Amino acid sequence: MFRGLISDAKAAAGAVIVKYVARASVAIPFLIAAGFATAALTVLLVDRYGPQTAYWLLAGGFTLLGMVAALVVTVKEQEEEVADAKAEAEDTPAVAKEVAMQAPLALLSALLASPMGPSSAFGIAKLLGRNLPLVLLLVIGGFLLWPRDPAAEDTDLAEGGPLPEDAPVPKPNGVYTERENVRV
Repeated sequence: MFRGLISDAKAAAGAVIVKYVARASVAIPFLIAAGFATAALTVLLVDRYGPQTAYWLLAGGFTLLGMVAALVVTVKEQEEEVADAKAEAEDTPAVAKEVAMQAPLALLSALLASPMGPSSAFGIAKLLGRNLPLVLLLVIGGFLLWPRDPAAEDTDLAEGGPLPEDAPVPKPNGVYTERENVRV
């Protein structure tokens, strides 16, 4: 039953392994060359500065090389995280709004498409009728929590542009107060 699926998985895994083995086989000669270059550099430094200083120089060089590589990898990972977060931030509100718009109709159509759909719909209507205050509370809460367009929140209160200097300033609690630089 699952034989075809297993054979496809084996083929895919084999293709991935072959691809990485091919990449590694290209890198092996470069690694060997880097080893010989390190040995030649060691001999050169030992002849010029002596063994102890030469080994310290090599250790410092490899440490510097490792720090640069770590810095490059860190910067690359941070750029990927920022790009992922930005894509998620742009995509999430749109998906949530679309789900919120389509969910009630999807539930209603699923209810009416079932074999006992119309009769169960009447039962649900009776249940909702008995609990009308709770239903109204949930509807009001739904309106308050309904997804909004974030671009609409950035507009000024006055349609004609920013508020004039002598206009009262609205506070989050709804109270209008005079501007701070005006004395009463």
